[in-house]
Amino acid sequence: MSSSAARTRTAPSSTRSAGATKSSGGSSRACSPSRKAAWWEGGGGRREVAPPGRRVYKRVRALEATRAPTETPAALDPRIQPLFDNVRKVIVGKDDAVKLALTTLLARGHLLIEDVPGLGKTMLARAIAQSLRATFRRIQFTPDLLPSDVTGVTVFDPSRQQFELFRGPVFTQVLLADEINRTSPRTQSSLLESMEERQVTIDGKTHQLPEPFFVLATQNPIELEGTYPLPEAQLDRFLLRIELGYPSRDEEARILLEQIHEHPIQKLEPVMEVEEVLHLQSVVRDVRVGPEVLGYITEIAEATRSSPDARLGVSPRGSLALLRASQAHAFLSGMTCVTPDSVKVVAPHVLAHRILLDAKKAFTGFTARDLVSHVLGTVPVPTLPQDKRHSPPLN
Repeated sequence: MSSSAARTRTAPSSTRSAGATKSSGGSSRACSPSRKAAWWEGGGGRREVAPPGRRVYKRVRALEATRAPTETPAALDPRIQPLFDNVRKVIVGKDDAVKLALTTLLARGHLLIEDVPGLGKTMLARAIAQSLRATFRRIQFTPDLLPSDVTGVTVFDPSRQQFELFRGPVFTQVLLADEINRTSPRTQSSLLESMEERQVTIDGKTHQLPEPFFVLATQNPIELEGTYPLPEAQLDRFLLRIELGYPSRDEEARILLEQIHEHPIQKLEPVMEVEEVLHLQSVVRDVRVGPEVLGYITEIAEATRSSPDARLGVSPRGSLALLRASQAHAFLSGMTCVTPDSVKVVAPHVLAHRILLDAKKAFTGFTARDLVSHVLGTVPVPTLPQDKRHSPPLN
């Protein structure tokens, strides 16, 4: 009697143990030549129709299932290594994300960091800003925020009998646009001119923004209530969109250990001057791009436009963004010319948020990241001569 009862009690436990041994990592793809790296979410603007609880669960599962592997960072150009190491003091185990963020900075672009809450999106933006000896402002986007709260406003001064300009937080060198999808499209559009032309027009008068001008925006992809999805024109202004992903067990243990007493960002000191950033941005523009790589980039863009799975492919601005990001990535890797490897590393992060999928295809769970991966797997990769792969370092 007692042994039978014992068997009855232990059966559920054995069932749970068997289920607990199942792998939750999903399928993996080779990440040549390095080890398997973090997984990145795909995009595509899919909208779920399930109840709220299931909707969030399904979107988180999709977020994890579509992360694409990236390279493991090797030694960087010595001129950017101090900045990279400084940011890593705060951002643990996300070397790929840090390198892509610095790629955006050196390419004179803007960065959109998209992931679930609590993974360090805002902290990555703060760490980069704090590592530069540059002016820094933060905007917490809310539904009641007005465009004038971003750009500024002119007010009449009775004592001086003239209008005076009160500059908004956009007049800075590093701007953190936190939770940008929580404000109205009208306020979101107030950043369009500044991100594209690096200037602001207030009451018909144009004002130039300081250089460098670097926007880091964050958003939560799984919340729908109280949010306003970024329009295509706004997404197109971001050079890269990246995701962070969850840390490993060892990385999370290190995060806990380092923050027992205080957060590492409280002791983070600037390691790079603005003049150095501007110089490196000009050096990146001198990274050589051969005709083979230019043809490779245009073929990738054309493949996204001709794909039956895409309602809207990559525009020429997207092709130019891929070129600039590839130059910056090649420079960070210590090279003086762009190789197809650099193009393939940055392409998913440059192109996925610029593609609109066919509605029927998106409903099946297919993402823009999947489309980019398919394109990269089908477009022939050019072969560069060895003398073009290894060149003397830039001055």
